[in-house]
Amino acid sequence: MLLLLALSVFGAIIGVQLLTTLGVTPNTAIIGAMAAMIVARVPLQSFARFRSVHIQNLAQSATSSATFGAANSLLLPIAIPWLFGRQDLVMPMFIGVSLAMLLDGYLLYRMFNTRIFPAEGAWPPGIAAAESIKAGDQGGQQAALLGTGIAIGAVGSWFKFPMAALGTAFIGNIWALGMLGLGFLLRGYSQPLFGIDINGLYIPHGMMAGAGVVALFQIVKLIRTSKTDPADAAQDDEMLSAGQNAHVGKTLRLGAIGFLAISMLIALGSGLYAQLSLPWLLAFVVYAAFAAFLHEMIVGLAAMHSGWFPAFAVALITLLIGILIGFPPEALAMLCGFSAATGPAFADMGYDLKAGWILRGKGEHSWFELEGRRQQLFAAMLAFVVAMPVVLFIFKGYFTQGLVPPVAKVYVAAINAGVSMDIAKSLLIWAIPGALIQLIGGPGRQMGVLLATGLLINNPLAGWAVIIGIVIRSVLLRMGGDAMRNKMEVLAAGLIAGDALFSFFSSVLPGGKK
Repeated sequence: MLLLLALSVFGAIIGVQLLTTLGVTPNTAIIGAMAAMIVARVPLQSFARFRSVHIQNLAQSATSSATFGAANSLLLPIAIPWLFGRQDLVMPMFIGVSLAMLLDGYLLYRMFNTRIFPAEGAWPPGIAAAESIKAGDQGGQQAALLGTGIAIGAVGSWFKFPMAALGTAFIGNIWALGMLGLGFLLRGYSQPLFGIDINGLYIPHGMMAGAGVVALFQIVKLIRTSKTDPADAAQDDEMLSAGQNAHVGKTLRLGAIGFLAISMLIALGSGLYAQLSLPWLLAFVVYAAFAAFLHEMIVGLAAMHSGWFPAFAVALITLLIGILIGFPPEALAMLCGFSAATGPAFADMGYDLKAGWILRGKGEHSWFELEGRRQQLFAAMLAFVVAMPVVLFIFKGYFTQGLVPPVAKVYVAAINAGVSMDIAKSLLIWAIPGALIQLIGGPGRQMGVLLATGLLINNPLAGWAVIIGIVIRSVLLRMGGDAMRNKMEVLAAGLIAGDALFSFFSSVLPGGKK
């Protein structure tokens, strides 16, 4: 407990530092696991228990939960009303997004290993964390391969090459990653090659809106067809998954009710009830809850298949639609913060549970898997709770110095600028191909969501990294089969860990990125 508390405080502070200096929040799970490994080497009997891979898994769960919770779910949302000049709305926003963060993590815990979010899904950062912990525990060739991957990842990141994207291509869903890489390349080269500004035409936003709505309908269809015959489930993990599928509908209803309640609380706490007529107030509550829920699902699906989640961009899309609906600026600020808060904690919980699922034997023993998963939930919730006072204590010091998440400035600028009818037309037109691609790919590939994710992110180098990684992966698997697959997972873990460690140290050390 003391170790988890210390790592939670550390993770929360680092998350705030990274988001305000780098503009993004790298996954710090590997750092938490390594901290537990280092503690385990202390030559005292009381520290010997930290050699357990399961305790190390709890350490990485707490660290990453605190990082994403403090930065993405708490600091970013409260920066929006602060920049908007309404400091009186900061506390209502903070209370609302704190509850949303807790609900976020709990919902993924309930939906993990179901048809919507199966344990067999890619969840690349989760595989990276698990393989790092296993390599550290086993030593020998596995540890050497992991160390090689970390070194290559750090060196590649030094030269500005996205090594995490390369590593993810070794273990992610090929269809999803192929569309992600294509999106990266189209976004990066459409302007210099064809003179088309994809972002300026709001093509990515429209495609994500269309793909997201279709993805939601696909989720509903999966729920209706999730009645698995227990007689066909020969393995413990299949039996466990069948039982969870039966409850996924209840979980989604719980989430919908929870988000409705939180949106009502935000409307009351921020005084929107006094500014809006009853129909507009009801419209705000319903749309805010729907936007938060859809944002969570899209971010979770993208994270599961590719390791990337477009939380910032999808929140901007929900904001643009809110502007088109006609909500006043104060309501838009609260709407945007609430939407942005959902998703990151949800996705990170999936990464952590994937790591635990691998370390516990991939569901071979259902009781052990359920109990271990419950312990991870406790570790994550502890981290979320610790992140709240940390952010509450330090946010004013950061904001008064101008250290705010860069994307919060984008949201506020969008609120102040409004949306023209040309933008609305573009969103509607490009929603159609986004919906069609998502429909053709099906829920197992999420091609529309991932293509839109790539289009929303201006990172053509990541596109090349993904394509190169897919080609290398295909060649190596043909040569080595399953034995090569395991080595690739360890190497991918090293590449992702090296990239994360470089981002971490380049931000916190003197002379690092600002």
